[in-house]
Amino acid sequence: MKEHQTRLTASEIATLWSSCQNNSMAICVFKYFLEHVEDEDIKSVVTYALHTSEENLQESQRILKEDKQSIPVGFSDEDVNVNAPRLYSDTYYLNYIKNMAKVGLSVYGVALATSAKTSVRDWLSKAIQTSTEMYNKTSDALLSKGLFIRPPYVITDNEIDFIDQKNYKRGLLTMNPRTINVIEITHVYANIETNLVGQILLSGLAQVAKAKEVRKYCNRGKEIATKHIEQFSNILTDDYIPVPMPSDLTVSNSTTAPFSDKLIMFHTALLIQSSTSNYSTAAAASLRTDIVTTYVRLTAEVTTYANDGINIMIGQSWLEEPPQPINKKNLSN
Repeated sequence: MKEHQTRLTASEIATLWSSCQNNSMAICVFKYFLEHVEDEDIKSVVTYALHTSEENLQESQRILKEDKQSIPVGFSDEDVNVNAPRLYSDTYYLNYIKNMAKVGLSVYGVALATSAKTSVRDWLSKAIQTSTEMYNKTSDALLSKGLFIRPPYVITDNEIDFIDQKNYKRGLLTMNPRTINVIEITHVYANIETNLVGQILLSGLAQVAKAKEVRKYCNRGKEIATKHIEQFSNILTDDYIPVPMPSDLTVSNSTTAPFSDKLIMFHTALLIQSSTSNYSTAAAASLRTDIVTTYVRLTAEVTTYANDGINIMIGQSWLEEPPQPINKKNLSN
């Protein structure tokens, strides 16, 4: 059946426009990684990630051009110095790409559910497939090298039951606290993992950023991530749940910038968006009130941090304005 030709909807424009920015940034990051990766298996994963980002960028630009929409400036070779010394370990490359693949699965999945145009849905469906492939490739590489850090193992009671008392929501600050359940463990551990990836990333970026305010901002983000890792870890250890941690996500002592300050700030903003989304999902899935309160409190802290970053980007003219509808009020006046 031939599709009735229509213009792109607001949500489709938003998805494509954001994809152009995000993938142009990812291309810069992966080009730099590829210049320094030594392990051949990991190099294969980085190459695939670069190729996937390039394809996504080209396709999103093509669909926007077809609809006569503006293409964001995004990022280019001017924003990356591939000859800068190595900043991160090969193992970190794998964990970084694994985390980016998870973000891609989430973002593209939500976007597909809000899209109607066939070309957009086809592109998003393929993007979900490649994000899945990227996640599997990274996971397989981590497993083969004994580097995959699994969520905690637990022993369950193997009984089917229904919650019949409101005190099930009691947490550690109340009498007779309820042990954390497996759904809550899943989200808590996932947020430890993503904060760890962000902590290492910002540790390196804080060393190489050129502007003092950008270095200060990255250091502040690193401290926030470190604190959040500690608070999430305490939730698990208070119930005697082990917190597995990788030991070889290292940062070198290089102070030569591989990325522009504009790219660094944009990348940090992406991390914040991902954290905010993860915390909201986790809070909605948690039944223990103290865990929900923790997510709400940490979300407020991240939101304040994000707002300060936006102010820095606006002050430096680094923040591109998303497409917006024509102001009909101005036209009528």
